This record gives sequence, C-alpha cells and structure tokens, in this order.
Amino acid sequence: MSEKLLHFSVELESREGYEFVARFDEPKDAELRLDEPPPLGAGRGPNAARLVAAAVANCLSASLLFCLRGKFKQHPGPLRAVATGTLVRNEKGRYRIGGIDVVLSLDAPQGALAHLDRCLEQFEDFCVVTESVRRGIPVSVKVLDEAGAELA
Repeated sequence: MSEKLLHFSVELESREGYEFVARFDEPKDAELRLDEPPPLGAGRGPNAARLVAAAVANCLSASLLFCLRGKFKQHPGPLRAVATGTLVRNEKGRYRIGGIDVVLSLDAPQGALAHLDRCLEQFEDFCVVTESVRRGIPVSVKVLDEAGAELA
C-alpha cells in the first residue's frame, strides 16, 4: 500500500447547535453534514454512531464485492447492506455502541456465483474498518486553545 494511503484525515467544523461539516482529505471536495438527532440536535445529518455503522457496512460490502469481482471475476449484480446499531448504557450510564448487525444481500440466487464459498470464508478478514472496530481502536485526544497551546 502506498504511503499516502496509510494516513488519512477528516476535518470537522462546528456550525449551528450540534451540526458539523466534515471535510475529507480524499477526495478533496467531499463534505458531509453531521448532526445529533432531536432533542439535542436538529437531525440535519447522520450522527457519529450512524457513521460508524455505515463505515462497517460499507467496508464489508466493498470487501465482499472485491473478492467476487476482483479475485474471481464474478458479476454479482447490486449488493444491498443494512446495518443496525444498538445503543447500550455502560457502567456509568453513558450510551455506547453495544453492537452492529450487518445484513448483506446479493442480487444473485444461491449457487449462481462461482467461488462464493471462498469469498464468504475470507472477506471479513480483509475489511479494515470492521476488523479495527471489532478489536478496538486506540484514540489519542488533545485540546488546544486558539494559539495552539495544549489545554489540560
């Protein structure tokens, strides 16, 4: 993998209430509005928990399609993914994502795709996001003031 692909960034800028605009390093012009659902926010975009579920579902979908299309030259047709997240309270009573259930639906009857069994055995292992979330991702946090000084 190229060095450029090993690092990525997303910049968020607050707007009104709990709304943010996310700007991605790749592609350059990609923007996404995020917001908390009511009553906290106005619900003008998905919130962070929904983005995590979308990322997991997207990664799994892309990984399965890569195996079928890229490795085995199959033509599975459209693929549909539905991710359902569940929020639970931790020991402090704070909400956390307790789980994400993903259902992938291929537009092909059983037995129509050669090597599907091999893809089903391995596609999850190649999914960067899903396997990272499953194992937990270390996150470091700094808070800076307007001059760039780190706040305690």
